[in-house]
Amino acid sequence: MKEKELKDFLLKKDEVFKKAYKQHKQLEKKLEKLKQKDFLTEVENMEEKELKKKKLFLKDKMYYLMTEYRKAHK
Repeated sequence: MKEKELKDFLLKKDEVFKKAYKQHKQLEKKLEKLKQKDFLTEVENMEEKELKKKKLFLKDKMYYLMTEYRKAHK
């Protein structure tokens, strides 16, 4: 199964994957709002870094879940 197909499948069938995906998208929206600003305060800079870390963690989690699904369904 190709990556896109697997993502779509897991979004429908796996609640953990679905939750991680939704959180990832929410963080992406928050980051986009920050990027639209001309200047970030120190607090906003720290928030941006935290959002990026959380977003990366969720992306890694989704890829891990995809890898585990592939292993289990060879």
